[in-house]
Formats: sequence, C-alpha cells, structure tokens
Amino acid sequence: MYETIQMLHSYLAYVALAVLILAVANAVTGLIGKRIFNMNKDLRLSLFALILCHIQLLVGLVLYFVSPSGLHALQEFGMGGLTSAARLLAVEHPFINILAIALITVGWSRHKKFVEGDKKFKSIAIFYGIGLLLILSRIPWGQWFN
Repeated sequence: MYETIQMLHSYLAYVALAVLILAVANAVTGLIGKRIFNMNKDLRLSLFALILCHIQLLVGLVLYFVSPSGLHALQEFGMGGLTSAARLLAVEHPFINILAIALITVGWSRHKKFVEGDKKFKSIAIFYGIGLLLILSRIPWGQWFN
C-alpha cells in the first residue's frame, strides 16, 4: 500500500505542478496584457490547479502517516536525530507544502471577491505564484530523479 500511495503522490505531483505553472503563467500574462478574465479558460485553469493541489495534499497526508520517512521517523528519532534529508521529508516538505496550498486557496478565495479582471489575475498571480515557489523549494529533488 505504501508503494502505491508513494507512486501516486510522485506522479500526481508532475501533473499538479504543470497545471499550477500554467495557472501562474496565465495569470501573469493576463495581468500584463490587461486581458478580460475569461470565465471559461482563466477560471477553469485556476480552479483545476486548485483542485489538483488539494488532491495532492490529501494523498501526501495519507503518505505522511503510512510512510516510514514521515511521522514514523519523527516518532522514532525525534527532531534532533533526523538527518537533513530525513528532516526534509518528515518536517519541512509537509509543513511548507501545507502552507503553500493554504496560500493558493487564499488566492482562489480572493479572486472571487473581485469583478475587475486585473484584480482577479493579480490575486491568482501573487498567491498561486508564492505557493508555487514554496512548493518548488521543498520538493525532494534527489528522490524525484532517482
């Protein structure tokens, strides 16, 4: 079961990151180009990025509790006994990614309050962009490419 959840978490991450990057790029280009916020393309891309990030979070939380490098590592070794790689998986990766997805959710909620397209694009660009940077900062790159 652990291997299946880990594989799902890994492959879903590629899809979620790709759609999140597209949503941020779309919001930035919409803001710079002074486009009208399109309820079909712009809304759906942002919503799809939000949904995929939340699904990835749920799969990640399940993985955190069944993985030997998640909660089990913290219980066994404590914070002081973890190496930097183990600390990344057990503490930093989950905490920062929960924070990133909370920011993405705030960006989605804020954009719904605005009527003007530039404010909608700005809200999505800022919050989704910060969330994307946080996610990219805590990906265990060494495991991804092995």
